[in-house]
Amino acid sequence: VDLSHLSPEERWRVEHARMHAKHRGHEAMHAEMVLILIATLVVAQLLLVQWKQRHPRSYNMVTLFQMWVVPLYFTIKLYWWRFLVIWVLFSAVTAFVTFRATRKPLVQTTPRLVYKWFLLIYKISYATGIVGYMAVMFTLFGLNLLFRIKPEDAMDFGISLLFYGLYYGVLERDFAEMCADYMASTIG
Repeated sequence: VDLSHLSPEERWRVEHARMHAKHRGHEAMHAEMVLILIATLVVAQLLLVQWKQRHPRSYNMVTLFQMWVVPLYFTIKLYWWRFLVIWVLFSAVTAFVTFRATRKPLVQTTPRLVYKWFLLIYKISYATGIVGYMAVMFTLFGLNLLFRIKPEDAMDFGISLLFYGLYYGVLERDFAEMCADYMASTIG
């Protein structure tokens, strides 16, 4: 069938009808795939909960390592340079603080250093998340138009800040917990 004489809307309708005709009868297969996905997610969640209950130390270390390193792959692959720079700075300082917290004997000033660093990161990530949330809400209410900011740009800004706040907040919480455990076991 020659579609060149049809309008774009009519062409889209014809293509859409062809796609539905081509995939007719696959509903059962799609339903089965969804059920397998849900079952897999439930089983995976149960396994993760059991692992966390039975071996909390290995669970915390593996999940912390994955949460710390996996975003690096996507950052490099997608050329997110801003995230990469912040990640490298955060990782360098956190590695230094963690190194100091795991030394034996523990230097007297180390607990204060650990506390100050993770408190600073907590405050920054909390404020970043709040500003991101406010930007998203202001965009949803249309307040971005008062500043002549396009909704897409305002929403991208807000979601990015929300992501940064949540990611670094959760990451610093886990690192702080690990450092506190090491220092507590060292002090006795």
